[in-house]
Amino acid sequence: MGRGPAHHRGLAGRGPHAVTSTGVTIRRATPDDADDVADVHVRSWQVAYRGLLPDEVIEQMVAGRQARANRFRALLTDEKSPRRVWVAVDGSGIVGMAVIGPSRDPEAGPITGELEAIYLAPEAMGRGIGRALLDRAVADLGERGFTDAMLWVLSENQRARAFYEAAGSRTDGATKDEERPGGTLHEVRYRRSLRAEADQSSSASGVATLD
Repeated sequence: MGRGPAHHRGLAGRGPHAVTSTGVTIRRATPDDADDVADVHVRSWQVAYRGLLPDEVIEQMVAGRQARANRFRALLTDEKSPRRVWVAVDGSGIVGMAVIGPSRDPEAGPITGELEAIYLAPEAMGRGIGRALLDRAVADLGERGFTDAMLWVLSENQRARAFYEAAGSRTDGATKDEERPGGTLHEVRYRRSLRAEADQSSSASGVATLD
């Protein structure tokens, strides 16, 4: 599995803010970030899903940018929500976003968390930011008592699947089909245990560096 909070590749420190070795800050999003979070979400979709999803679906995502920003703003304003948004910020602004919370699967127990979404701006890809953002968001779930984290990914999205597998997630056999305009999306579920990571975190000390 992946490492605990004190051992994130490329992260220094713990807590609500962490800084990568390249100067990118990973922090909790605020309501003021809603427009930028939605922008990253939409721009990433345009690149990541081109050829995997029907063009009609991608065009609807772009057309709904403002509505998406409004939904993010409502989420980020709700202090009682168990869902959280983490962002990666460099000198140009927000370049990555991740949404986490309790699993939305009907059969999931109360201690199963979910990585609902993680997206990077196209210009931020290939810099290690995605892994740093993923690790910090999943660590948040562990810090709040979730014992495992699951996520859904398109079965055809081999790049994303390789990314999650490199971070320690494995398929658990669950699949689902989602009907969208233009066709059916086939998804597979990945799962990652957080218990070992929590044990590592509780016994670790010091500041991590890239290795």
